Amino acid sequence: MRLVSSSSSRFINQKILRSYNAVYEHKGSTLAADSGDLYKDDIGNEFFEAHGNIVITQPSGTVIQGTHLHYDASSQHAVLTKNVKMVDAQSTLTTNYLTYNLRSQQGTYTGGGRIIGQGDTITSQRAYYFENTKDAYFNNKVVVRNASTIIYTDSMQYNTMYRDAFFFGPTTINGRQGEKLYTEKGTYNTEFGVAKFNKNNLYTEGSRFLKGDSLFYDRNKGLGEAFRNVLFVDTLDKFYASGEYGKYIEADQSILMTNKPLIKYVVKTDSIDNSQDSVQVDTVNKENLSKRELRKLEKAQEKEREKELEQLEAKEKEKSADSKNGIIKPAEPDSLSKPIVRQNTKIDTAYMTADTLFSKVIFVRDYRPLDLKLDRNGGQLEDTVEVDYGDMDEVDLVSTGDSSVTQSAVKEAAKPAVSKDAVSNSKPAVKKPAPKTPVKPKPVDPASIQASTKADSILRKNAVMPTKAEHDSLFNNALKAAQAVDTVMKDSTKIYSDTARTRIVKAYYNVRVYKSDLQAVADSVYYGMVDSMFRFMGSPMIWSDGSQINADTIYMQIKNNKMDNALLKDNAFMVNAVLDTLKFNQLKGRKITAFFANNNIDRIFVDGNAENLVFTTNDKTHTITEMFHDRSSRIKVFMEGKKIIDYFSIRKVDQKIYPFKLVTQDIEVLPGFLWKPEDRPKSVEDMLNRKRVKTAAVPDQKDKQPGSTTDSGDNPETGNEQKSPAEKPKVEEGLENKGNFKTVPDSSRTQPVVKPVNQPDSTLKGKPDSTLKVKTDSTIKVQADSSFKVKPDSLNKIQ
Repeated sequence: MRLVSSSSSRFINQKILRSYNAVYEHKGSTLAADSGDLYKDDIGNEFFEAHGNIVITQPSGTVIQGTHLHYDASSQHAVLTKNVKMVDAQSTLTTNYLTYNLRSQQGTYTGGGRIIGQGDTITSQRAYYFENTKDAYFNNKVVVRNASTIIYTDSMQYNTMYRDAFFFGPTTINGRQGEKLYTEKGTYNTEFGVAKFNKNNLYTEGSRFLKGDSLFYDRNKGLGEAFRNVLFVDTLDKFYASGEYGKYIEADQSILMTNKPLIKYVVKTDSIDNSQDSVQVDTVNKENLSKRELRKLEKAQEKEREKELEQLEAKEKEKSADSKNGIIKPAEPDSLSKPIVRQNTKIDTAYMTADTLFSKVIFVRDYRPLDLKLDRNGGQLEDTVEVDYGDMDEVDLVSTGDSSVTQSAVKEAAKPAVSKDAVSNSKPAVKKPAPKTPVKPKPVDPASIQASTKADSILRKNAVMPTKAEHDSLFNNALKAAQAVDTVMKDSTKIYSDTARTRIVKAYYNVRVYKSDLQAVADSVYYGMVDSMFRFMGSPMIWSDGSQINADTIYMQIKNNKMDNALLKDNAFMVNAVLDTLKFNQLKGRKITAFFANNNIDRIFVDGNAENLVFTTNDKTHTITEMFHDRSSRIKVFMEGKKIIDYFSIRKVDQKIYPFKLVTQDIEVLPGFLWKPEDRPKSVEDMLNRKRVKTAAVPDQKDKQPGSTTDSGDNPETGNEQKSPAEKPKVEEGLENKGNFKTVPDSSRTQPVVKPVNQPDSTLKGKPDSTLKVKTDSTIKVQADSSFKVKPDSLNKIQ
């Protein structure tokens, strides 16, 4: 070490050189102090002990100040205590105890300290600083604060030049606008707010949660992206989605998911078997009753149901008596007895997937709910051009466009404009080169350093550090809240206010839906939470139990977390397999409207060229006896539980009865018949891993007419499939002939002898000799030249 200057110097014991206001130089660095002692040990190592206003200046320009200094010249290792301050080009470090090596330019504090960078203030119990690379390593209750975020972690690497933070343990980043990030490994740039996480990641913004194996977030753009095992939850809207890729935008709270995306929607269902009657009169504890008492109770219940059916029949007869010109007038409010509200309910989950799922939040005022004008009593019969039944090849169904999907543009916040003059007049600041001669900096303010040290100590003490289990618990609670049935009645004044918001969901390309009692496929689906209505578009097809329905467009509405109504619009078709045969009950029309009660179909209205084709079965022999074909302007079906209790045909009624042995392939299916059980999702896993595929239909060998092509959903412009009436329908898995189906070979069949039911243009309602009778035992009789019975199961297959 070389003494550059001092106000005075003297030797003590001929070994120690004590200097006052001294400046020393050692290997390019200068050491200044109010007083200092320079001495050597027995082997020649130099040491410097200094006190009061210590200033160490390095060639790089870094300045270290303190109150006490111990310096080992051989190793260039300095220990500074009390009111320590280190300043370089990017940061300022303050602590009460700092060890610093002038050779490696590495500093360490272990008793708590603070580093102030370019907009960031970092405090921790321990830190290691490398001046060459501008990297710092922080441990034990690390807190990072800036204008936009507060970060809590126990282990972090930070670069003061680029403001990049690297995390190696549980870390929470709390944004000033309410957004939160959690990770256990990743990077975050505090200047631009860009995060890249890859271990146990979670993003939270209000009631929204986004999780994935990898997570990217851009604070300035309000954009979050998750990759692999992605989960998105909105507890406010009861919305849950998963997939392999998710993109979230804060501005409109939108989420875009691809690669096997999945949406879950929780609905209520009855706590008892739906196959039971919907009217419940039993309030007695059956467990305490004997078998004899149970039989008496069941008989009493059966009598009560028969009495209610008779009352319903009497009311319907009174209404039909007032009808004119074969048109039934709109009925009074629902004449069916209201089902008893059961206290015990359970929930079911509906799953939906597609190639792409998109959901966002819009203002309620921008949402236009569909007004389908559905009437639970059927409404007025539309005056439409009916089909000439004499030539079924010239069916001309009126098609209507669909205007259900509406979108609202979300305006992005405009960035403040920057004046060109201001840019041109502003000049970049030019840094003056550091002078070669050491300039003594201003003395440190001990009071401010001690105050900041005390404040940092309190901050670290009160800081709540994240734990590994915290984010899992937080997300699991959010998941439970999103999948729980919403039982809270929302204030309508808030729902329809100008500032109220709602969520919409879009699914497009290869949409599949799976529920325990319902499955569906379509090209695209639109769902709005204001009216809780699903719109299935692009060759939609829905299955329930043994039934299949399809139309150009299908609307399904949920109310109070239960199915309420459904509308099959344009080319509507309902098909149901008969026993385990290749025969199908069929119901078709321009549109079909269904209403539900207790998750069972309550009533069905078929309008516009309505047709019903039913096969009558013998319950004892399990064989088909006759085929009943009904054509009219409207068909009305009333059901209770899963049993038909009333059936009407209105205006332009044309009914035929075919003995089964005379039923040919030409008449056993209605025009437009389609049976596609292979497209039906069998489970959630099957729904995710399989899509509809295009398969060319085999042309009928008799008519030599090419069949239609099954729509796979890839082409949104493809309409409903049309199948030749002569084409042999496909059979669902498990419906193969088991030997109990008696038929006459095709070679022995002759032209069918049709037994028409000569019914004038009027409502069919329980009239003798030529009409459809309804009895309390649900057996429907049709009498013409000879009488026959259609068993309850023949029409009960319409579900």
